[in-house]
Amino acid sequence: MATKVENWREKEAGIDEIFEKYPEIPKIIILKTDVHRRGYVLSEKAERLLEEGNYQSEADTIFGEKLGAKKIPIGLTFRDGTSLIGGYRSNEGIRDHYVIDAIDGKFYVTDNGNVYEEVDFWKEPDFYHKKTSKGTPMGEVVNVRPQRLNFAISRVCHFWDTPGEGCKYCYVGINGIEATKKNIPALYDYDEIAESVAEAIKQQGRFSMIMVTTGSILTGKKVFDDEVDEIIKAFEKVKPIFNRKDLKVQLIGSAYDKEQLIRLKEATGIIGYTADLEVANKEAFEWICPGKAKHVGYEEWKKRLYDAVEVFGRGNVNTGIVGGVETAQPNGFSSEEEALKAVLSEAEELAQHGVSVAYIVWGICGIFKDQVPPSLDYYIALAKGLDEISRKYGLEAYFDDYRRCGNHPNTDLGRI
Repeated sequence: MATKVENWREKEAGIDEIFEKYPEIPKIIILKTDVHRRGYVLSEKAERLLEEGNYQSEADTIFGEKLGAKKIPIGLTFRDGTSLIGGYRSNEGIRDHYVIDAIDGKFYVTDNGNVYEEVDFWKEPDFYHKKTSKGTPMGEVVNVRPQRLNFAISRVCHFWDTPGEGCKYCYVGINGIEATKKNIPALYDYDEIAESVAEAIKQQGRFSMIMVTTGSILTGKKVFDDEVDEIIKAFEKVKPIFNRKDLKVQLIGSAYDKEQLIRLKEATGIIGYTADLEVANKEAFEWICPGKAKHVGYEEWKKRLYDAVEVFGRGNVNTGIVGGVETAQPNGFSSEEEALKAVLSEAEELAQHGVSVAYIVWGICGIFKDQVPPSLDYYIALAKGLDEISRKYGLEAYFDDYRRCGNHPNTDLGRI
């Protein structure tokens, strides 16, 4: 069970106070950020309404987590078109969860007697329960978000192969270990991916982009050589479906060197690239992401992002960070003020080199399951600061914009 913060409502600024403190930030983004931070549960009425609707539930990609027979929502959509992936909780949390209630046949975010905002859950696409020629449900091969198709190359992140080297905040590696125990292949079947993508795009108007991701594969003559090879193999299967040279695809991969990046771009036609630094502080990175620190290193990871700008162009490269994880204890920042200053300083250096930063709210799980994430004030200040840096250096997130993701508070601000 997670560590409970007692009397947190008395200790922290509430959401209504944050609305007043940041009048320049839309309330809907502040609310979405807090729902992600605190998580949500469903009222009995909302559970019944969810069961009745054609809503997507559970996921089986690299980011998926099977949660039992009951229909479990994957994500929320807010009225401004932005999304929130995950956030559902089934038990007592660090802070009280928001409650999604059903009122007059619609879903609403509620808390402590207040009704805040109408939301909806993600609808299932047409292809989801169809099967590949090998008999696998396509929804277990290709995952979706609103307007975006996702597929993964590998179920396993091999930073976790050596005990103690996995990123401490992450459950992806833990899921990969469980898959290995069950003799589930580490790599997805690329023929099945291609079949599923081809079927998915028959639904007119549903999808505008593809995201490709993978757990890190460390083998090859150089680290990540085999990972690049596998991505290219997957694209060889998928690319003919679209019959075009360049693809509107976001790749979230490891930190490839310049030679690997050039080979990847030439072979796949992708136009954007993301390699997640995860933690925007060298000391915290080395503690929280020891495998990345060992096999690549913090400064080398940044250098490879800068090299990627030379390959893909300014504005087409970004890096993701887990916002708030830098405050994890005992080795993280003990002060939110110090943490914010350090993260924004690193983000500005990245921006100076043409790399934009997108943060996601830290979901407490994995090795860090007993940690306590920072305040809502911290998360809104982080979103505001990162957005100001992006504007200062003329960086946009349109290859990863809100319609295709919408899960990053600072890039939500980038579209306003």
